[in-house]
Amino acid sequence: MRKFGLIGKSLGHSFSKKFFTTFFEENGIDAVYENIEVASAERLSDVLNHEFSGFNVTIPYKETIIPFLDDLSAEAKAIGAVNVVRKENGRWIGDNSDAFGFHQSIKPFLTNQHERAIVFGTGGASKAVVYVLKSLGVDVISVTRNPTGENQFSYDEVNEFMIRACKLLVNCTPVGTFPETHEYLDIPYQALTHENLVVDLIYNPPITTFLEKSKQNGATILNGESMLKEQALRAWKLWNH
Repeated sequence: MRKFGLIGKSLGHSFSKKFFTTFFEENGIDAVYENIEVASAERLSDVLNHEFSGFNVTIPYKETIIPFLDDLSAEAKAIGAVNVVRKENGRWIGDNSDAFGFHQSIKPFLTNQHERAIVFGTGGASKAVVYVLKSLGVDVISVTRNPTGENQFSYDEVNEFMIRACKLLVNCTPVGTFPETHEYLDIPYQALTHENLVVDLIYNPPITTFLEKSKQNGATILNGESMLKEQALRAWKLWNH
């Protein structure tokens, strides 16, 4: 029996174990999937020594796991984040299926007016999102608590002009995830219109307060469930590459 797992810090909200357990059962696959809660980055090397065939990686280890791996795929190198770890000739290779999942989920909704985007957060998930958007020719502004790089802004700098200029907004932060469903990003929602596409990578709850406030102002909204399913199926292909 092959073993797979999800590496993260707090996995009570995770969808992956349920998804893969059902997937294995429905397809007659002799495999199990486990949640692996890791308290600190120092313990990542212990996890990688276990007899697993592959891993998914989630918050907060998509970047900190990289030094513990033997190599990265070209895409994971370009993105700078890993959410899939696969075995290749006894070596651990870091890969990324978030980019594929995000691209597949957003493709039906993109139009010519989505030429500029605001991406909230600068962690591992946002790196995949920015990678995809830039590959599609979209100009990206990043919003973070501690802006340092070019085209990075703090939350209190997000104004109505910025919202009107950027028709695509993507939340890559965990703000609003169950059980903290009352939390939301403090932005000028009143500047949103029917021309805006607002995406939240969160899938629990299905509609975050961020999405609800955006919808109330006329925006088209999309949660992270379709991205999650797409990246999970992509991970399975990578593990069986």
